[in-house]
Amino acid sequence: MTQNTSTPTPTPLSYKEAGVDIVAGDALVELIKPLAKKTMREGVLAGIGGFGALFEVPKRYKEPVLVSGTDGVGTKLKLAFEWNMHDTVGIDLVAMSVNDVLVQGAEPLFFLDYFACGKLDVDTAAAVVGGIAKGCEASGCALIGGETAEMPGMYPAGEYDLAGFCVGVVEKSKILAGQSVCAGDVVLGLASNGVHSNGFSLVRKCIERAGANAPTTLDGKPFKAALMEPTRLYVKPVLAALAAHPAPTGIKALAHITGGGLLENIPRVLPDDCAAELRKGSWPQTELFAWLQSTAGIDDIEMNRTFNNGIGMVVVVAADAAQAVAKTLRDAGETVYEIGSIGVRTGDAVVVA
Repeated sequence: MTQNTSTPTPTPLSYKEAGVDIVAGDALVELIKPLAKKTMREGVLAGIGGFGALFEVPKRYKEPVLVSGTDGVGTKLKLAFEWNMHDTVGIDLVAMSVNDVLVQGAEPLFFLDYFACGKLDVDTAAAVVGGIAKGCEASGCALIGGETAEMPGMYPAGEYDLAGFCVGVVEKSKILAGQSVCAGDVVLGLASNGVHSNGFSLVRKCIERAGANAPTTLDGKPFKAALMEPTRLYVKPVLAALAAHPAPTGIKALAHITGGGLLENIPRVLPDDCAAELRKGSWPQTELFAWLQSTAGIDDIEMNRTFNNGIGMVVVVAADAAQAVAKTLRDAGETVYEIGSIGVRTGDAVVVA
C-alpha cells in the first residue's frame, strides 16, 4: 500500500488578510492630493504621488543655504487618541519643524510627513493630514510628499505615530546664529497658543491627578480644546520682521521655546559670554499654565524648564530697534512682550528674576 505524502494546498492569504489594506491606503492618497495642492508654491517641480518629490531652490537666492529640521508631536498624541481629537496634531507636527528652521532665519520651502499605524483608519488619517496641510499652507511651505505606513502588530488599535521633515533656505549672509548678540540687547517674547507640543508627559499626569476636579474651561476655552490648542506658527510674521529689521541692527537671534522651556532653549542662540536676564512678571501667566503649576505643585524654575510658560518664540533685538520690531510683529498679529535683556554672563545662561 502506497502512503500519500503530498502536502495539503495552503489556504491563500492576501495582504489585506495579513492586516494591510492597500485599497484604504490608495483612498487616503486621493484624499490627500487636493489638500497638498493648496500648499503648492514656487519651486515645486513634482509633488505627491511620485517616488521622490522635486523642488528647485528659488532663483532669488544668490548663495542659498539649506536648513533642515525634523520632529514629532510627542505624547500629546495620547490625548488625541483618548479624546478623539485628530484635526490639530498635524498643525503641531508642521509647527515644530518650521519654527525650528525659522530660527536660523530660513524660509521653509517644503515639508514631508510620516504617518505610521497598526491599522489604517482613513478618516482619522485624513483629519491628521488635513491639519498638516493647513499648517503648511499657513507657513508658505509646500507639502510635497510623505509616507503612510500600515504595520499590523506595531501599534495598538486606534493609535498612530507622526514624524515631520522640513527643508528651508536662507541667504548665506543672513544666517542667524546669534553671533552679533551682545550685552544691552532687548529680549522680546512672542505669546504661545498654550502648551504647544512639549511637556505632555507632565500634562497627562496633571489631568490624571485632577480627575473629576479638572476645570471646565481654561482661558475661555473648553478644557480639552485648551490643552489641544496647536503650536503657533510664527513663520510669516517673523520672516516679515526679519526682512524689515535685519541683523545686526535689528533682529539678532531667535529661539523656538520647545522641550526644555525658556531655560534650556534661549542659551542655544547666545554667545558664551552672554546671559538672558528675564524679568519675572513681564508677561502674564495664563489660566492654563497656572492650573498646570498648581496641580503639579512645581516651582517657577521647573515651569520655565518644562513648558514654554506662555512664550513660544524669543526674539533678541538691538535695543534701538526693539520698539520698531515689536510693532512690526504686532501688526502681523503677534502678541509681543518685552521680557528682559542681554547681560554679561557670570553664572547661568538664563536668569529669571
